Amino acid sequence: MYAIVDIVGQQFKVEKDQKLFVNRMAGETGTEVKFDKVLLVDNDGAVTVGKPQVENASVTAKILRHVRGDKVIVFKKKRRTGYKKKNGHRQNYTEIQISEIVA
Repeated sequence: MYAIVDIVGQQFKVEKDQKLFVNRMAGETGTEVKFDKVLLVDNDGAVTVGKPQVENASVTAKILRHVRGDKVIVFKKKRRTGYKKKNGHRQNYTEIQISEIVA
């Protein structure tokens, strides 16, 4: 059984006991979160597609930890003008584990 869920503005295909990194969410480590924006549910071949969401369906997950991603270097340069700019960026992520899918 799997579901396609809208989590913090992004769509993910999730299954039970799956771990995934999503954009930073509010919440303490170890708390349970419930996602109600379920777009599709596949229950052993019986596919239910929402219009736009599947009614009475939800996905429950547990927040494992908050982490930061790898550093990405942003370098801008314009030739012959002496313009150079170097910046770095690290994205904040939350690791969650899917505990159950209710369809």
